[in-house]
Amino acid sequence: MPPIARPRGTNDLLPADAPLWEWVLGTHAEVAAGHGYDLVETPLFEATEMYERGTGAGTDVVEKEMFSFTDRGGRALTLRPEGTPGVLRAVLAAHLEQERRPVRVRYAGPMFRYARPQAGRYHEFWQLGLEAIGERSPELDAEVIEVAWRFHERLGVTGVSLQLNTLGELEDRLRYRAALLDHYRPLRDRLCEDCRRRLEVNPLRLLDCKRDAALVAEAPEIGPSLSPESTAFFARVRELLDGAGIPHTLNPRLVRGLDYYAHTTFELWHESLRGAQNAVGGGGRYDGLAEVLGFPPTPATGYALGVERTVALCREQGLGPNPAPAWVAVLGIGAAGNRAAAQVARELRRAGLRALLDAAERRLDRKLAAASRQGARAAVMVGEEEAARGTATWKDLSSGTQRACAVDRLAGELAGVLEGAPVPAGGEG
Repeated sequence: MPPIARPRGTNDLLPADAPLWEWVLGTHAEVAAGHGYDLVETPLFEATEMYERGTGAGTDVVEKEMFSFTDRGGRALTLRPEGTPGVLRAVLAAHLEQERRPVRVRYAGPMFRYARPQAGRYHEFWQLGLEAIGERSPELDAEVIEVAWRFHERLGVTGVSLQLNTLGELEDRLRYRAALLDHYRPLRDRLCEDCRRRLEVNPLRLLDCKRDAALVAEAPEIGPSLSPESTAFFARVRELLDGAGIPHTLNPRLVRGLDYYAHTTFELWHESLRGAQNAVGGGGRYDGLAEVLGFPPTPATGYALGVERTVALCREQGLGPNPAPAWVAVLGIGAAGNRAAAQVARELRRAGLRALLDAAERRLDRKLAAASRQGARAAVMVGEEEAARGTATWKDLSSGTQRACAVDRLAGELAGVLEGAPVPAGGEG
């Protein structure tokens, strides 16, 4: 029978790619933690209603892209398509906002959307992000954006641009909604099928449409619909970003793809990502989401970034972690040698070295060849005689020289060799 293939739209993370992946996640954790953001984890699935109410019934995510199912108890559940609603639910259900405001949290994990797989976009994909919950201030919006910007700086990624817009308060969006309806209703017959369906539900969604880009270019901008208060709020965000040395481009068409955004919205674009998939990630303020989920009104802001796209950018620009520490292969020879070799490997690890044990029943030459092929810097050989004497023989796999050594001195000698020091002269120590 044929071997089972991985599901379409998914990927395997294999050891060769894992260091870069871990480096990206670890760098984000360090940058976010440096700004006071603590880790949270939420379930991989939530009540379907949470996304229908929170993400928005008129969005592509809810209409087309959710993996939903009914469990054995008859409950409607959905694999999480995004992180924000679940993180907000977790924070507010635990009443963390009553202990301190804002609550600063970060997350990283897999999300699931049923969309046509393409480069940088999969059915299962990873996002990392953060949320600042419980405070409404332009200072916090600017802080969230700065964390995302500093993260890319720490990675060393170049070519990132910040796209910025505001959606104002609810009253502003209602005025803007009316202006969009006045613009689009006479053009209804020229709209694509999706836009005709969304026109009366949420006309802001039409600004995301790539098929009707020419009509989008002619649509009114939100600026004239903003109140003086909303205009001042957004001006303060821009002033703070200027003060932080973070360049940005005003993009009045940027509305994001979800219904819960208000005031500041932003995306990080990269010059190497083309067309509709040019965003590495984005976010903004979502002051109304808590009420939609059934909680007391609670302002919040945050972002989410795509891990796969970020990893791809790092790989494209030759960025990544420092090389892994050199390691030692510990090779047992015979039953007694294998037992002693296992103890030698433990002692080397306790001394802080990276040691891989090979206790397989193979000839020594094959073990040495395998260790060299896998990138070991040195090999420690322990046979029955060495085990009886409390010694081991180690070999520098790059130069081919070898030396016998008492086990209690082994870690000290190997530590120097792994750091590039010459092999000590002499025979058995």
